[in-house]
Parts: sequence; C-alpha cells; structure tokens
Amino acid sequence: MTNSPVILKVTDNGIATVSLNRPDKLNALDIDMFLAIKKTVTSLKKNKHIRVVILTGEGPDFCSGLDVKSVMSKPSSALKLLFKWLPGNSNLAQKVTSMWRELNMPVIAALHGRCWGGGLQIALGADFRIAQPDANLSIMESKWGLIPDMAGNTQIRKLMPIDVAMKLTMTAEVLSAEEALRYNLVTEVNDSALDRANELALTLIDKSPDVLAGVKKLFNQNWSSSDRTFFAKESWYQVKILAGKNQKIATKKALGKDAQYKTRMRW
Repeated sequence: MTNSPVILKVTDNGIATVSLNRPDKLNALDIDMFLAIKKTVTSLKKNKHIRVVILTGEGPDFCSGLDVKSVMSKPSSALKLLFKWLPGNSNLAQKVTSMWRELNMPVIAALHGRCWGGGLQIALGADFRIAQPDANLSIMESKWGLIPDMAGNTQIRKLMPIDVAMKLTMTAEVLSAEEALRYNLVTEVNDSALDRANELALTLIDKSPDVLAGVKKLFNQNWSSSDRTFFAKESWYQVKILAGKNQKIATKKALGKDAQYKTRMRW
C-alpha cells in the first residue's frame, strides 16, 4: 500500500477512483492530505479523457474530519489552510470541497463508516453521494467550537430547509445513512457504496461527455438563477452541444450503431 495520502487510479474507460489514504488515522485530514487532494483534483481537471470520478476512503472510514491535533499544533499548517488573498476567494480548506464541483465530469462519493466534519464537507463537493448502511454523517464542527468553513455550506443550502441545516450544524448530531437520506445529505443508500458508484459510473460513461459536463455546469451555476437566465443558458449550452461531434455520436449509439465518443469539448 502506498504511503501517499491520496491514491489515484484510472481505468482504460476513463473512470478515475480517488481514495483518501490515512486509514490508521480514520482518514483524518492533515495538511499533507489537503495538499494532496488539491493536487489530485488539479490533475483530473487537466485530463480530458477522465469521464467520471469516484471518491472514496481506504480502510473502515471515509473520513473522520480534521486531524485537529496535527493541524492546530502547527501555526504554519493553520495558516496554509485559511490564507486567501481576497475574502471572496477560496482558501485551501475550501478548495478541497469546491474543486470537485468545478470538474467537467460527474463526481460520485462512496461513503462508509465515519463521514464527519471536514469529511462530510468534502463529500458535499461531489455530485452524488452513495452511502453504505454502516455510514454515519455529521456536520461536526460545533463540537470543536468551530463553524463549518470548507465550502460545503453552499451545497447544504440547496439540499435542505434553513431550519434543518441550522439544527444539524448547531447540534453536530450524528446521522445514520438512512437519516442522512431523509435529510438529502446523501443521494442513495446501498449495501456496497463502492460497487454502486462503479455501476453508476458505467451508466454515465455511456452518455456524451459533453452532455455530462453541460448538465453539471447548467445546474451548479444556474440552479437559483431567474427563469430568463436559465432559459438563456439552456439554449446556449444546447447550441454548443449540437455543434460538437459527440451529439452525432450519441445519436448513432442510440440507434444501436457502434461508435466511440471523442474527448470532451472545452467548457
């Protein structure tokens, strides 16, 4: 097993699996893991052959949150996490969540065991979250006298009413996978989250990579926009897709013909 805090594996059909790799520390986030996640997502962003990303954790847990002892014992580590040039920019702590949403391909988080604090924040960066029945989730920052500040709040506000979000954030309540499903924190519950994530990935790579990228951008950037803005974006993205090669290939595949998609267009 590699000592790298993040493991990246890519299959020939373009499915990338990213694994958090500190199982002896419950995959808790130290500064090396923050930096490794950022580096990994940057490499995925540059690779047009990646079609789908699966995010998981080695060992019995997805991620138990911030390695408080490691980070807080070194002022330089805390500074690296929180520093930003402008208030509206994202810092390193926020990038490890927000960068997943900036990828032009679907991201599926396969959750098992603990998914607490910073671990849940990272999972919220994924487009889909599949949890095993043994998974338990918590917005746990208030337990440590903190507020969640890793960019997951921008997703939580889309998933649940404000009073529910405030209650879960203030109380640091630990939720079972089924409870998390009722609160919309996860997309579905499955006995094997990783197997289900791979099954979904295979379904997605059968679709045009331009459509996957276009839908993700349309929804993530315009979900709360006015109808007029949404109409305009829908039309513009459709024109882009129609002008590309992959739409014609999708039509051939739909008609039962053998065809391979080209690399994803620039979005």
